[in-house]
Amino acid sequence: MNSPYSQKIVQPDISLTICGYSKVLEIVSNKWTGLVIYAMEDGIIRYGDMRRRIEGISKKMLTQTLRQLERDGLVNRKITPAVPPIVEYSLSGLGESLLVPMKALNQWTKENYSQVELARENYDRINSGE
Repeated sequence: MNSPYSQKIVQPDISLTICGYSKVLEIVSNKWTGLVIYAMEDGIIRYGDMRRRIEGISKKMLTQTLRQLERDGLVNRKITPAVPPIVEYSLSGLGESLLVPMKALNQWTKENYSQVELARENYDRINSGE
């Protein structure tokens, strides 16, 4: 069988700097990012409410994740002067558009992750004697 890649590759044709997949993974690969985005899926949410919704996230990680998402243009932050200040977050239009592929990936996970776990178990069983 002759693969189109069987010939000698002179220069890389897959690159971290130009690959669209790697660029989006840079945004969503943090373990908290997807959870934070999902916490805002239904609209405006206050910081404390978001922290209570996301199991295991620290104040520091939530703050860092929100700041990065705001920097990336995915999240809007609104501060209402009060004592203490009221800080609300919501997805921007760009952030809402990211929900579409994230939901598709979530659906793939629901349908297929058990097969991944089974493959891992089989691999570990076969390769445990190495």
